[in-house]
Amino acid sequence: MDDSKKLYVIESGARLDRYISDHLTEFSRAAAQRLIEEGFVLVDGAARKGSYKVRVGETIAVRVPPPQPAIPRAEKIPLDILFENDDLIVINKPAGMVVHPAAGHREGTLVNAILAHCPNLSVGGVERPGIVHRLDSETSGIIVVAKNDVAMRDLQSQFKSRGVHKTYLALVDGIVKPARGKIDAPIGRDPKHRQKMAVVTQGKTRASVTVYRAIANLHSERSREAAESKNTRYTLVQAEPQTGRTHQIRVHLAFLGFPVVADAIYGKRKNALGLSRQFLHAWKIEFTLPRDGQKVSFVARLPADLQDALSDLGFEISDL
Repeated sequence: MDDSKKLYVIESGARLDRYISDHLTEFSRAAAQRLIEEGFVLVDGAARKGSYKVRVGETIAVRVPPPQPAIPRAEKIPLDILFENDDLIVINKPAGMVVHPAAGHREGTLVNAILAHCPNLSVGGVERPGIVHRLDSETSGIIVVAKNDVAMRDLQSQFKSRGVHKTYLALVDGIVKPARGKIDAPIGRDPKHRQKMAVVTQGKTRASVTVYRAIANLHSERSREAAESKNTRYTLVQAEPQTGRTHQIRVHLAFLGFPVVADAIYGKRKNALGLSRQFLHAWKIEFTLPRDGQKVSFVARLPADLQDALSDLGFEISDL
């Protein structure tokens, strides 16, 4: 069913496209222009151009057609496959790759690559075939993709019942204290910045729990001043989300006072390690194979940019 809205003009002289964007704030002026050009806007029952000057007493009817799902196309993009059988694929996703197509990201996504690898994949919907869980585009590491309905339902059930155990590695600013703990804090939309998530106590929130453990306290050895600077002291943290909220680990660690290094949204954009993306990696996963019933675990090696950052701090991932 189409979503229709009506505006009653109370002030003359404004352009039609501007009047719509000013009074229906969910539409940018460009979006209003597109609706007008495509015939979804009528003024007193008649089609008008975007430059039309509205008059007091006129009624503007805006009809918003339902979005049409865009069918992703297959693209031959190399995949780092850790495991594959008839039911699923375990992939080590690189940083910078969006998981599924969305506005502004119709190509080059993990889904585009998967469709080239599995041409007949259709489980899970047209736009997100096989996608059981997600990772932020700038987070690297393990993601599991279902290849059939049985596997999709089984994996979804395991995630819902917390039968899937995920472990992330994060490098955070500061020396984490206490060194072990559980962050039990609800997450919802940030009331001041709707594009961000935050720990909130009012409004629409969801219970969110992250267990963490400090692995190593690190500091830059480039200079004595750097070593003594709070901004160049770090902690390598192992984080295990017990729930699966958007940006959960990043939000929880920032809430604790130790944001992920190079997290441009919840931490500091600039960093002394030269990282161009957040230091967060989906390192390990444990779950049960659908139909087989065998418990399996996989490890995704740390990518070069994160390994280099740790090496600069005198820590090698092989020390874990």
